[in-house]
Amino acid sequence: MQPLQAGTQAPDFSLPDQDGNPVRLADLRGKKVLIYFYPKAMTPGCTTQACGLRDVNSELTALNVVVLGISPDPAKRLKKFEERDSLNFRLLADEDHAVADAFGVWGPKKFMGKEYDGIHRLSFLIDEEGKVVHRFDKFKTSDHHQVVLDLIKG
Repeated sequence: MQPLQAGTQAPDFSLPDQDGNPVRLADLRGKKVLIYFYPKAMTPGCTTQACGLRDVNSELTALNVVVLGISPDPAKRLKKFEERDSLNFRLLADEDHAVADAFGVWGPKKFMGKEYDGIHRLSFLIDEEGKVVHRFDKFKTSDHHQVVLDLIKG
């Protein structure tokens, strides 16, 4: 697993959102994009992280930042997650984990003594030209939103 580094061009992608509409990274040029990868919709840690971002999304929007959450869940599950927790940003279905692979966040994990492949909880801030300007890899699900805001506000 080799996560993208700051300074590299983010790979373009097209994934369906929770409503089945395609979202292309290239279509968001001119805005900053926070792409956050999370393992599974509607689990405790992922819910905490998503709700934190939901609560600061108006501040992020005012700073020209678009939030995209990416997981290997199907769009139907993402729709339930959005509705259950009143999420106010797009969730993208990466069912074959091709985008997670391209960003270097898919790889071996351990949980309760079992090893398996899955998404590692990492986030990337992409600038207006499509370059990775920061990789967030040191945060708790409960403070992810604040770590992101602090970096963007400088």
